[in-house]
Amino acid sequence: MTSEQYRGYTLWGHAILDRSDETTARGRYAASGTITKEGKIVEASGVLGNFDIEDEAELAGLLWGRAWVDNH
Repeated sequence: MTSEQYRGYTLWGHAILDRSDETTARGRYAASGTITKEGKIVEASGVLGNFDIEDEAELAGLLWGRAWVDNH
């Protein structure tokens, strides 16, 4: 999980390891994002996609959060 401050909000990018696919040794990461302000959850995404790399999944969550803030 990674976070950043953006226009008064704290954005969180999540990478949730999924090892249910036994055809891959490493597993994949489901991406999601959460937006908080003053310690309270403002919005949370569902699964944004699946990634082979943890950092890419976290980045997808942060990018979703930035887009949400920009549009609200």
